[in-house]
Amino acid sequence: MVTSESLTLSVDCGGGGIKAGVLDARGTAHAAPVRVPTPYPLEPQLLVDTIASLADALPHAHRATIGLPGMIRNGVVIHTPHYITRSGPRSRVDEDLRALWSGFDMAAALRARLRMPVMVLNDAEVHAAGVIAGAGLELVLTFGTGLGSAHFHGGHLAPHLELSRAPVTRQNIYDEYIGEIERRRLGDALWSRRVLRVVEGLRPVFLWDRLYLGGGNSRNITRVVLDRLGEDIVIVPNSAALVGGARAWSLPLAGDFA
Repeated sequence: MVTSESLTLSVDCGGGGIKAGVLDARGTAHAAPVRVPTPYPLEPQLLVDTIASLADALPHAHRATIGLPGMIRNGVVIHTPHYITRSGPRSRVDEDLRALWSGFDMAAALRARLRMPVMVLNDAEVHAAGVIAGAGLELVLTFGTGLGSAHFHGGHLAPHLELSRAPVTRQNIYDEYIGEIERRRLGDALWSRRVLRVVEGLRPVFLWDRLYLGGGNSRNITRVVLDRLGEDIVIVPNSAALVGGARAWSLPLAGDFA
């Protein structure tokens, strides 16, 4: 029986690594998180097996929240950008993997494997659940392998938009323009200036009440750029990705997964 004291297995699936922890409803960890590199090539069943293996290394949980990159609807994968590639982000797309992932019901597969209620969302949506205040229009951008995004109005999750796939220059989509490969190539100073361009370019699109910048690379934004960001922008720790897994169950969207 799931109660307010239930523990949540929270799993953050990224392009480079998969991290999991067990937390209570307040977001307090009940064990040190565990992490493994994302295995490639990655078929859906291999990810199910990997998540189950991580769960076995952690305390028993009563429910699970899984954050996946890409477009997820009702726990079903519509598109995932990294896991359809042969050897990871920016490598060649494998058409057999694309076919396996398209329409894969990850929530159903994990419910059967873990034998507990499972919520599967876009990874940025889970990250957002860990930081939003539940008031006004709140946008979350995560900087990691690529660009993740989620937005809420009054604490209600809005339909997901894959901003990462939108063109930002004639040559690049957001994932390519602001992702980890470009950060390494440019260095933090030039990459941070791109972050500022992205933020200022999206401001008139969303007219947010609050913008949160998170993900593993948010800590690499330089002080010069941080000082130029507005007071309506908050930098949040990457730990929110796991905390959000627990808190997501208290959001209005949770009724569809219990």
